[in-house]
Amino acid sequence: MKTPRPSARLETLSHLKNLKMARSAHAYVRGSTVQFYEWLHSQPGRRLPKGPAVWICGDCHAGNLGPTGDLKGRTDIHIRDLDQTVIGNPAHDLVRLALSLATAARGSDLPGVATARMLEEMMVGYELAFQEDVEAEPPRPAQVKAGMRNAVQRTWKHLARERIENTRPTIPLGKHFWSLSKPERAALKTLCATPQIHTLVTALKGRSNDDKVQLLDSAYWVKGCSSLGLKRYAVLLGIGEGEDQDYCLIDVKQAIAAAAPRVARAAMPRDNGKRVVEGARFLSPGLGNRMLATRVLDDGFFIRELLPQDMKLELDQLSQTEAMLAAGYLARVVGLAHARQMDMATRLSWITELQSCRSKTLDAPSWLWSSVVQLVASHERGYLEHCRRYALQHR
Repeated sequence: MKTPRPSARLETLSHLKNLKMARSAHAYVRGSTVQFYEWLHSQPGRRLPKGPAVWICGDCHAGNLGPTGDLKGRTDIHIRDLDQTVIGNPAHDLVRLALSLATAARGSDLPGVATARMLEEMMVGYELAFQEDVEAEPPRPAQVKAGMRNAVQRTWKHLARERIENTRPTIPLGKHFWSLSKPERAALKTLCATPQIHTLVTALKGRSNDDKVQLLDSAYWVKGCSSLGLKRYAVLLGIGEGEDQDYCLIDVKQAIAAAAPRVARAAMPRDNGKRVVEGARFLSPGLGNRMLATRVLDDGFFIRELLPQDMKLELDQLSQTEAMLAAGYLARVVGLAHARQMDMATRLSWITELQSCRSKTLDAPSWLWSSVVQLVASHERGYLEHCRRYALQHR
């Protein structure tokens, strides 16, 4: 496949993003974060409960949760995408997750009553995270257990075949990887020679601070959906020498200003790369401690080594029972991330606030149900309009 010149990337990336968002309503929800934030600024969005000011994911859809590894070789389910993290209202994460789960239920052709039950289970799971040890291990539904088994069993070869399509120490140009400009290549070479990168990649269990770190290859990375169009690079490094040389794949991703609403006068880093890393260390410490903020070609970036255990949970074609279990489990993961930032008095106050406004027939609070109904309707309308425009442009 002939890759576009660096100066001609944006048009191709815009087409690819529109294509991905047209594939399903769930894909549209994942890629249309701005529409969600616009709703949060609307009158209905401003009626949400006002939670304590903590670090939130900001884009808490189901695809942004999954297995992640830490520096000591352990694997667990965490929030795994923190581009939009801010100090904000934790209710925003709840509504975003609820919208994602409701859309997934529709994609699995589940009845509307299943969505209602999912929201009930979601609130049960979230609230339980505040009633127990915040580091306690929550029970996992079957599909999450399967995802964890796959994650724990994966090796570098699995990661290489999935991400770079082979296990040789090169990045093949094609559909997923494009050529770099000379300034990009030089900047990445300079970056990989810094002590910060050496410290980052040798901190992983089984590696030594004395290991030599060598740049083997690099490319522009075509990855994600809502982030398509940002600068993103894949860097392949060799750790050590000779037969014992280890390989690692580094994700170098541009950090831009978060669109997620933040609490007024919140004390956050002004540099967007540092904001993402700090938010990650509060919400998903095992992941955040593997990340580094830097600047490349005058733009802010955050960097992490991709581990074989870093995976996205697949929640396609769920049964009603599986959907309810998944909703409760994922909401508890988010609850643990929020709760560890609060003292006991703050947790009690927040849960009391969440438990208000419940009806006699639905255990989920009315503000959550009405928010999801409005958002599903507006996103369904937006999705159909997106598909219509895409079809007209590609007759």
